[in-house]
Amino acid sequence: MSSSNSRLISVALALAVASGAGGFALYQKLNQVTADGSEPARLHDGVPEIRPEFTLTDLAGTSRNIREWDGQVLLINFWATWCPPCQREIPAFIELQEKYAARGFQIVGIAIDREEPVRDFVDTMGINYPILTGEQDAIEIAQRYGNRLGALPYSVVVDRQGHIVSVQAGELTLEEAEKVLAGLL
Repeated sequence: MSSSNSRLISVALALAVASGAGGFALYQKLNQVTADGSEPARLHDGVPEIRPEFTLTDLAGTSRNIREWDGQVLLINFWATWCPPCQREIPAFIELQEKYAARGFQIVGIAIDREEPVRDFVDTMGINYPILTGEQDAIEIAQRYGNRLGALPYSVVVDRQGHIVSVQAGELTLEEAEKVLAGLL
């Protein structure tokens, strides 16, 4: 086993052990700066005002950039297959995607996990929205979106102009999500 794989397994185990109540401790400190070296504008508690850009690979092996969904209301959900609260909220997300897709709403799932278990989980659950995968890269993106405590699940709602309007550390219910989306769709 390579040292990189050993390190990822060690990190995953540490994260799983620390995951009580749907959260896990990330071991890196949020350290985001803009291109000119200044701190970006923040919504609150480390959450940026504007959606950070990123690119990850989907389950088909295609590189996907968050700009692909510009002009839509987004729910970006950071999750993992081994996270029980993440598993519980997936059926609500499937329902939300079906109900609001025609109104310009898109969920983008970001799995902080290996591709194989994610693929099996997506197939079993019948997930109807894009799933991007990453291990360390996904953790770093979650941090850039303000997830300083490393909570899983962690959901971010972005308006059509790219502004972050809501974050939820921990399980997001259908009712809570619909309240946030009501003023955006």
